[in-house]
Amino acid sequence: MEWIVDEHVLLRPVRWYDAEELYIVLDAHRASLAPFLPWVRTTTLRDVYAMIEAALRQEERGEGYQTVILYDRRIVGFLGMHRIDWTHRNTSLGYWLAPPFQGRGIMTRAVRVLVEYAFRHMRLHRIEIRAAVENTRSRRVAERLGFREEGVLREVEWLGDRYVDHVVYGLLESEWPSRTDRV
Repeated sequence: MEWIVDEHVLLRPVRWYDAEELYIVLDAHRASLAPFLPWVRTTTLRDVYAMIEAALRQEERGEGYQTVILYDRRIVGFLGMHRIDWTHRNTSLGYWLAPPFQGRGIMTRAVRVLVEYAFRHMRLHRIEIRAAVENTRSRRVAERLGFREEGVLREVEWLGDRYVDHVVYGLLESEWPSRTDRV
């Protein structure tokens, strides 16, 4: 399944043939992505293949759904549902976008499309986004889409040389209809 976000942006499931292009994007932007994605510093092409394998296994088991973000048919980012909990009908979103494409609203629009799919077609009840306190761009995506700040997880992630706090945002399906016209 593919989702057209706008005339330039497309979301589609990650597949094996994406590995080399994903690696090239990550490699080109290591320094910019590393402050919030510590694994980027040492990622190899083999690691990208392993990540895709894990994503495909997650998808087969119904436990996750990972997409690539394409801008004019080039991979520029990643967006996925992690840890889908079918019993409680909730999931967590994670995402990154290559720096040249940040600040254009691409991620906000892409997340909006995936949230709509999760609520309307997957019938999920709650979606969560966690972002490092200092990651203002990621936090703004959640806030623009009406996610509510629910709290802070103290020193929950090791980023390079220190622990960082995460802000937890949540959105309920019942809150979504009032937000769709604001993006």
